[in-house]
Amino acid sequence: MQPKRYSGYKSFSYLTPGEDYKEFRLSPELQRVDSRPVAVTGEQEERVKRIFQERLIISLHDHCFIAPENLDEFMEFRRWGRDFTGYEGLSLSGLDAVFDNLMNGTAMITSRGGWKWTDIIHDLGIRLSDIDHQDMVVLCRTTEDIVNAKNNGQIAFVVSLEGAAMIENELDRIDVLYGLGVRCLGIAYSEGNQLGGGLKEPRDGGLTTFGRQAVRRMNRLGMAIDVSHSGDQTSLDTIEVSDQPIFITHAGARQLWNSNRLKPDDVIRACAEKGGVIGIEAAPHTTITARHPRHTIESFMEHYEYCVDLVGIDHVAFGPDVLFGDHVGLHTALSDALSIGASRGHLEYEKVPFVDGLESPAEAFPNIVRWLVTHGYSDDDIAKAVGGNVMRVLKEVWCR
Repeated sequence: MQPKRYSGYKSFSYLTPGEDYKEFRLSPELQRVDSRPVAVTGEQEERVKRIFQERLIISLHDHCFIAPENLDEFMEFRRWGRDFTGYEGLSLSGLDAVFDNLMNGTAMITSRGGWKWTDIIHDLGIRLSDIDHQDMVVLCRTTEDIVNAKNNGQIAFVVSLEGAAMIENELDRIDVLYGLGVRCLGIAYSEGNQLGGGLKEPRDGGLTTFGRQAVRRMNRLGMAIDVSHSGDQTSLDTIEVSDQPIFITHAGARQLWNSNRLKPDDVIRACAEKGGVIGIEAAPHTTITARHPRHTIESFMEHYEYCVDLVGIDHVAFGPDVLFGDHVGLHTALSDALSIGASRGHLEYEKVPFVDGLESPAEAFPNIVRWLVTHGYSDDDIAKAVGGNVMRVLKEVWCR
């Protein structure tokens, strides 16, 4: 891919490690494991490069931070309140924009339960402070910012939060988040909250009265809405109540793998019928299938093609949900804190050390485009899937 204009900046280099914050050994951003690129011919690779040069590339969901190597230290690492962005890896990702979801559920500076207002604001402010000290990644507030970032060799950073528990019963907190740069907000994470039910809940009662008010407020503000981690009824209610299209930023098809973490056909259809988009997820052990029980790019792309067949290519994109570091180990370390087992269910599957071909943000979209090129998709259809569909929704949803 054509590298972005990366100057070599490393997170928080304006501070002194050991004096201003505790230093932790971080995972390598590149070649941490032997993840294989999708095989292409020389001619196909030239076509891939041309697509990255000429078309918008937008990730609907990722966490572009670098995890510590020793994940036993992760909770202490998080309590220092500093996410180190993988700028070097991002410079090779080909991305023009990324919906980055910080590490909001693990912003546990004051609480072991996470999702507290003060911690979320702290997490957001420190991340944006670091971003403001370099010029490759730029805060994104409008669709024009995405276009300008591509033209300038930069990456537009779309601040997203996966759940709204931190607003409690304070509707105006959505406005505060918007004012601080947040442009996409999830209704609920795995646990239910004041707005509605999450994937962990055995019974999903749907959007609450307050949740309906929150959806309308987000519509009026021009904030995108995400139901990736919301329960099925809450997702359907959100789609119905919203005046505008919504996102399922990172999920897959439950019809292919019977996990709560994935979406049933009726939710995917309802999202598309309202004009929305589902982004296909690649976090370890999510988008697997009966045909491809070992999680690789092949099972991931089976979910993509299923959703395209179900609702059409105009309503499917990619939200890989990857990071720099040992994602499988991180899920193990955070299994209870993020209710990972409870939200997915306890299905039997072959565990992998990493998702081959989709290990980090540096390789996810290059391999996705290679796969689409080798499987006969046209340039125009690829452009829709890797950015065009997301941009269409943002032009409808975001405040102009």
